[in-house]
Amino acid sequence: MTTTAPVASPVDFATYGDYTLKAATRPDGSFARPLYRFRDRVTADGDTADGDGGFPAEPGRYHLYVSLACPWAHRSVIVRALLGLEDVVSMSVVDPVRDGRGWAFREGPGHGPDELNGFTLLREAYEATEPGYDGHVSVPVLWDRRTGRIVSNNFPDISLDLGQAFARWARPDVDLYPADLRAGIDALNERVYADVNNGVYRCGFAESQEAYDTAVTALFAALGELDERLAGRRYLFGDRITEADVRLWVTLARFDTVYVTHFKANIRRLADHPNLWRYARDLFANPAFGGTTDFGHIKRHYYGTHPKINPLRIVPAGPVVDWSL
Repeated sequence: MTTTAPVASPVDFATYGDYTLKAATRPDGSFARPLYRFRDRVTADGDTADGDGGFPAEPGRYHLYVSLACPWAHRSVIVRALLGLEDVVSMSVVDPVRDGRGWAFREGPGHGPDELNGFTLLREAYEATEPGYDGHVSVPVLWDRRTGRIVSNNFPDISLDLGQAFARWARPDVDLYPADLRAGIDALNERVYADVNNGVYRCGFAESQEAYDTAVTALFAALGELDERLAGRRYLFGDRITEADVRLWVTLARFDTVYVTHFKANIRRLADHPNLWRYARDLFANPAFGGTTDFGHIKRHYYGTHPKINPLRIVPAGPVVDWSL
């Protein structure tokens, strides 16, 4: 497709330096995730507590800015595909490698220009929403065409809103957050986030032996419990895919490819957990999961943009992982 949308200049670490998180390491050396500033919600009818009308779900109104490398953004991509919302909520994909300017729009395999707003850097969306913004620039971003601003960059809310607020346009046979399972899903998601989704980052970005030891112990304890949970069931809550499966799977998909080596999460591989490995491959066979997974983006991002962990930015050739059932 021919496009006239501008793109960012090539990645240039010499000129722009490395992207740095807007968050400080805790005194004990443990990783602290940055804050997510924009937390408005899309609702089915747009009503809010203060009666301002909020952000009602409408076909063609909202746009996702994502990275296929980022597990937090990948959740939104999977949910959008599972629900069949590709023609309802549009999407742009950023370059998986970022220099000091942050996420950027460039031509490349699996990513390209911002055809909606013509942004070359994702921070332009943040500055358009809050002039002078100097916080963390993250993906995913849910953008509102009508008001020309970010609705949310709070990743847990975005995937939930896609599933709930857009239900009338979604596949009728998919409910990722069923009312009868919500309490259980919420409780499991809290544990999985703390010890698995964020746990791998707490391993990789730990700046003390004690912080790393604490994180890696909690991570593999949680993986062991999840492996046992899946011994007698196909998915985390039985025979249907839920929000909990999406949230866990994005970490499992990256585990043997990057987290085992790059983040030192290496007590055991995912493939060494028989039930988790069977479960992960089962989900990978679903096009919404496997079809939205780009291991090239994943490896280039992690190995290319964390200089404290991989200062030479060499992207390894392996591992070769067979995801077939």
